[in-house]
Amino acid sequence: MINFKNIIFGVAIFLLTIFVGVYGISTLYGESPKYGDYCPENLINASVCASEGGTWTNNTQLVADARGEVKPVPIGGGYCQYDYTPCQKDFENAEEKYFKKIFLTALPIGIAIIFAGAIIFGLEVVGAGLMVGGAGLMVYGTGIYWRFTDDWLKFAISLAGLVALISVAYWFNKNNWNIWKRR
Repeated sequence: MINFKNIIFGVAIFLLTIFVGVYGISTLYGESPKYGDYCPENLINASVCASEGGTWTNNTQLVADARGEVKPVPIGGGYCQYDYTPCQKDFENAEEKYFKKIFLTALPIGIAIIFAGAIIFGLEVVGAGLMVGGAGLMVYGTGIYWRFTDDWLKFAISLAGLVALISVAYWFNKNNWNIWKRR
């Protein structure tokens, strides 16, 4: 018989585990780098943008002409784009360093939470909620750094995680080892 209260407890534990992990790590490392700290923002026209090393991009709206062809039409205003300029590269380097710290913190904490959920907690709903929360924290940590990671490293991390989790699942189910149940 399905116990809906336990399902709700498990989902709540899962979500709060992720919140505690994410906000705890954010508290530890502070805010992520802000674009405006590296590149000027709110430049008002193309000449000022060009003098700052950017490329002006007009705001446009897609409009159909009399023949039904859709074309972008300027609607006034625009923004300065800094792709491949020193300020953009500095911003991306700062982001990469920051997100790497998050990754290197969230991944082991997520793994530890999964192990704690599997091994320490005898109440199945608590253990399962923590395990899913730990997996969610791992997804957060790897996802935030994923765009900076080479494909071979993505493969290696994913394979190592999969092998480790399958091994722990087999070991846990074979031994059914749980600290709280044995007392």
